[in-house]
Amino acid sequence: MMIGSSHVWPSKSVRRVNCARQEPARIPKAGTTRQNARRRQEKMGDVTMETETISVRMGSVAAHPLAELLECPAETGNLLNGSALPIEVAAGDAVFRQHDICRGLYVVVSGLFVRKSERMKTRLTLGPARTGDLVELAAALGDGKHTYTLTAQSAGSLLLLPIEALKKVFEMYPPLRMRLLEELAREVSRAYLSCCLNRAVHTRRRTGPAELT
Repeated sequence: MMIGSSHVWPSKSVRRVNCARQEPARIPKAGTTRQNARRRQEKMGDVTMETETISVRMGSVAAHPLAELLECPAETGNLLNGSALPIEVAAGDAVFRQHDICRGLYVVVSGLFVRKSERMKTRLTLGPARTGDLVELAAALGDGKHTYTLTAQSAGSLLLLPIEALKKVFEMYPPLRMRLLEELAREVSRAYLSCCLNRAVHTRRRTGPAELT
């Protein structure tokens, strides 16, 4: 020990005792590792079954062909055909915007369109609209205001079935309105199942890469 210093260096024997007291690293038990691996495998199996079930249900609510949806007597069919308005759009154009007054039903003739909605200050992409799709059933059959914004991703064209002509056709042939309401219900179911499917896929991606040791 040095005079004038408050630090005392321990002797070699004390240092050896301190080193001997250090606890060795803990090694996980083999049984615990196997249990964790089994739980991960069971979870992945549950997710796979859920994904398959949702995929089957998606098929059961698939969109019906446009010709079937708009099938009606000759008189009402001629009224719809005579009132249809062609619309040409360029890439980036908005066909209609959320909350705007709905002018009628839109039939995609060519091009690719994307549907986007803004809810609770969050922007959501609802999915694409392609050739043959019937667009904005909710607005045309509901309160008359668009529920999302439809934007052209490429140059394309649509047919507009004006809301005034639709109302006349519904009065002349009520089954058409019921058929479109049923298609709207399938559309809502597809959107819900699509969200469930995306969530299941993301869960499987999180659990799948885990290495079982």
